[in-house]
Amino acid sequence: MTLFLGIVGLVLVLWAVFTFNRLVRLRNQVRAGWSDIDVQLMRRHDLVPRLVEAVKAYAGHEKAVLENVTELRAQAMQTSSPARLAGIERELEAGLGRLVLLNEAYPDLKASENFLKLQRDLVDVEDHLQYARRFYNGAVRANNDAVQRFPDLVVARSFGFGESEFFEADDGSRAAPRVAA
Repeated sequence: MTLFLGIVGLVLVLWAVFTFNRLVRLRNQVRAGWSDIDVQLMRRHDLVPRLVEAVKAYAGHEKAVLENVTELRAQAMQTSSPARLAGIERELEAGLGRLVLLNEAYPDLKASENFLKLQRDLVDVEDHLQYARRFYNGAVRANNDAVQRFPDLVVARSFGFGESEFFEADDGSRAAPRVAA
């Protein structure tokens, strides 16, 4: 009987160690995913002042768009919550879309090599950001599943593992910007 209890105890300890290590790996994947998003957002934020300057030279009277994008960039750089940051980034993405669409109204801007390069860089950043968001949300889903699933939740709660926030986009951010004719 003692041998049986010893084996059961050993199995429980091994399960707890395995579960703990898996939860650590999942938490680290979430952190790595968030870091990837942060890198891409910083790349985007670095492009904002350059885009604003390029547009200012050609479209000085579009002051409201320029100020909005600059303000949203500042807010985004000071926010660390994935849920709050997602909302600010949606607004910034829409503002950048309006900024890029100004090239339709200003033929000189459209012909500017500097603006075209910045536009290509922005498209590249957005592609990388989309991938980083998918990876992060996948890591969050796996982490949240693990910390909510019984019996793993016993280990998760015992060692302070918790759920993570998704980086979510709302329905309005999926609509493509429209060019006014």
